[in-house]
Amino acid sequence: MQPRPFSQELIDRLAQAQSVAVLTGAGISAESGIATFRDPGGLWQQFKPEELANVRAFLGNPHLVQSWYTYRRNVAMEKAPNPGHEALAQLENLVPDFLLITQNVDNLHQRAGSTKITELHGNITHSYCIDCGKTATEQEMEPIASGTAAQCTACNGYIRPDVVWFGEMLPEGAMAQASHAAQRAEVFLSIGTSAVVYPAAGIPLVARDYGAYVAEINIEASAIAGSVDEVVLGKAGEVLPALVAAVEEKRS
Repeated sequence: MQPRPFSQELIDRLAQAQSVAVLTGAGISAESGIATFRDPGGLWQQFKPEELANVRAFLGNPHLVQSWYTYRRNVAMEKAPNPGHEALAQLENLVPDFLLITQNVDNLHQRAGSTKITELHGNITHSYCIDCGKTATEQEMEPIASGTAAQCTACNGYIRPDVVWFGEMLPEGAMAQASHAAQRAEVFLSIGTSAVVYPAAGIPLVARDYGAYVAEINIEASAIAGSVDEVVLGKAGEVLPALVAAVEEKRS
């Protein structure tokens, strides 16, 4: 039997914790086969993400930007949650006060069964009218495939993906919810994130400053690895199922 990559202290703290917060980044989705934001492939290799993921690009060519996000949404919907996603859904059921904070927009956490989620960067499966804010229907999105920009049937405004673009602030309510969860957490897990994009990268440090035991789970040490209590090197899809199983056994 191989030794566990995580400490007994992490098991014990999670087993005793009444409040746990988790931050996930692109790494956990990469294990489901979803390319990172900067690796779109195919037709889209000629574009840099920064050239498409902003309001100016959208207003200049709505159909181009809508087409890119339709491609990315289809890729996400073709992939399945992995054991890491499923283990976090299981951990939610073990802890009275739990919040999953994610930088991912692919909806995989929800599909794995997680319900207590704050999405910092939005959700690529949702779209809305840039003018009146109405949630877009699938029918309204259909023109994209035939080469026409999707427009709102209520006001004729263009429809944009419900994600945070370059130059936009993170949703105020989401950041507040994440910060409050970090402040009250007894254990904080940072999973699959390089911790270089702020303000999300600072959330584990908020938890640490408020007394949480902070553990990072990643295939390589992140930018904040030197500031956390424990670094667990490995794939989320392998580490998390083993960790949650050990916590469940300890709690029983």
